[in-house]
Amino acid sequence: MPTESTPALISNDIVGLGLIAATLALIFWLASGPTPFWRKVFTWVPALLLCYFIPAIYNTTGLIDGHGTKLYNPIARDVLLPAALVLLTLSIDLKGIARLGPKLLVMFVTGTVGIMLGALVSFQAMKLIHPATVAGDTWAGMAALAGSWIGGGANMAAMRETFNVDATTFGQFAVVDVVCASILLMPALIWLAGRAQAIDARNGADTSAIDDMKRRIADYQARSARIPTLTDLMIIVGVGLGVVGAAHALAAPLAAWCAANISFARQASLDNQFVWVVMLSTFAGLALSFTRARELEAVGASRVGTLFLYFLIACIGMQMDLLSLLERPWLFLLGAIWMGTHVLLLYVVGRLLKAPVFFLAIGSQGNVGAAASAPVVAAAFHPSLAPVGVLLGTVGYATGTVLAYITGLMLKWMAGA
Repeated sequence: MPTESTPALISNDIVGLGLIAATLALIFWLASGPTPFWRKVFTWVPALLLCYFIPAIYNTTGLIDGHGTKLYNPIARDVLLPAALVLLTLSIDLKGIARLGPKLLVMFVTGTVGIMLGALVSFQAMKLIHPATVAGDTWAGMAALAGSWIGGGANMAAMRETFNVDATTFGQFAVVDVVCASILLMPALIWLAGRAQAIDARNGADTSAIDDMKRRIADYQARSARIPTLTDLMIIVGVGLGVVGAAHALAAPLAAWCAANISFARQASLDNQFVWVVMLSTFAGLALSFTRARELEAVGASRVGTLFLYFLIACIGMQMDLLSLLERPWLFLLGAIWMGTHVLLLYVVGRLLKAPVFFLAIGSQGNVGAAASAPVVAAAFHPSLAPVGVLLGTVGYATGTVLAYITGLMLKWMAGA
C-alpha cells in the first residue's frame, strides 16, 4: 500500500477515474464471453469479485492511493450510492408481487427471516467456537453482509457507511459473501432446478401458480419493453440525482433535530446525516414505484442504477488491503453457519407448505442474490421466470437497507459495542 515515504504512482483523481472505468469495462467485456476461455473463467469467477479485487490490487501495489482519493468520498458514497438505491427500488411492483401467490411470498419472507436469524445464530455460535472471530468490529462487517444477503451490493455499501465498517473488514466479508453465496449456494440451487419436476412430484407440490406466472410475465414483457431514447436516459439520471440532492438537503436538519430531541439518537445512528440520506433515498424510490416513474424500468432505470453501483463497488475496493484478507479464516465458518441457518429454515417451511422447489430457490436468491443473481436462478427453472427473480430482487433492494440496519443494531447489542 502507498505510504508517506512511497506515494502512489497515480495521484490524479481524473486519471484514477479513467483507470477504474477502463477496468470495469474490461471486466464486463470479458464476462460477456468473447471467447470460450473467458466464458469458462467467468463460470467460476464472478465479475463482482473482480470489481472489488482488481482495484484492491491497484491499492495494495501502490499504483493508486484508495484512502487519498475523493472518488469514493464524496462522489461514490454520497452521490452514486443513494442514486443507485433510488433507481433500483422505483420499479418495484407491490401489486404484481401480491398476485404471484401467497406461498412464494411466504418463502421469500422466510428467506429474509433466515438471513436475519442466521446472523444472530452464527454470531452466538462463533462466540462459543472461536470468540476471537466475533471480537472487535466483526458485528459491523456482519451488518454489511446482511445488507448484501437481504438486498444487494448497494445495501451492503450503505451498511458499510452506516456502521463505519473498516475497509479491510468490509473486504473480508466481501470474500465471505462470494464464497458462501456465489460459489456454494447459487450452483446448488441451479443444480436443484434440473431436478425440480421430480422433487415437486415426490413432495406433492402444486405448480399451477408457476404456470400462471409464466403466462402473466410473458404478457408484461411484451407490453413494456422498448429501446431507451436520450430523453428516457436523461429522465432516469435526473430522477436519481434529483432525489439524492433532495435527500442531502433534508438529511442535515433531520439529523440535527434527532440529536437534539431523541435520547437514543446516537445509539440508533439517527444523528448521522448519511443514514438519513440512505433512508430517504430508499423510501423515495419506494414512493416513486406507485407513480408513473416506475415505467422508467422499461427503459433501463435499474441498469443505470447498477452502473452507479459497480463504480461504487470499485471505489470501495480501492481502499482494501489484500494482504490482510486471509488473516481471519474462521469468518468462512461463520458464513457457513449463517447460510446454513437460512437454507434450513427455508427447507422446513417449504416442506410444511409443500411449496415447489422454485419457490424455495427464488425465496433464497431474491434475498441473497437480489436482482443480479435471482434472475439467473429463476431462468434455470424456465427462461420466462427470470423477471420473477428481478421482481423479488427489487423487493430485496427496497427492504435490505432497513432490515440490515435492524440486524446490525441487534448484532451491536450482542457484541456489547
